[in-house]
Amino acid sequence: MSSKMTQKEAVFQAVTNVCEQSDTGSYLPTKEERASVNQILFEGFRSETVAYDGELPTDPELKAYVSGLQSNWLRKDKRLNGGVQYVAKNPGSRAGSKDAQITAMRGLLSTITDSAKRTEIQSFIDKRLALIKPAKASATINVEDLPEELKHFVS
Repeated sequence: MSSKMTQKEAVFQAVTNVCEQSDTGSYLPTKEERASVNQILFEGFRSETVAYDGELPTDPELKAYVSGLQSNWLRKDKRLNGGVQYVAKNPGSRAGSKDAQITAMRGLLSTITDSAKRTEIQSFIDKRLALIKPAKASATINVEDLPEELKHFVS
């Protein structure tokens, strides 16, 4: 059995072989360099030297996939982004994406134009998200340290 290269490692090797490192320690490929990296990755998937779970998509779909894959690892791999810790721009934007009720309600919401009905549907979505969201660990509050005016907030 031949071991396949991980996608992360394939992107790292392709980028470092094609591009020069910037002064900041990150890699900022030009449009032409990105195209070269995409071609290397595309061929790696086609020759099955790069790991891919499941059946490979069609050529046009695979080309779109490798483009997104390169962008993803240029952002997230500290060896490529100058050692920067990746932080999601919209954390929680995928909340509820695996919940059938939320998916159905969001589908319904996208078909409704009446603002009152949209508000009602959105309130159901918000309630469901709050219900399935993992509970945050509650902070321990020393009531004695609170000012008298705030102590009534602690039950």
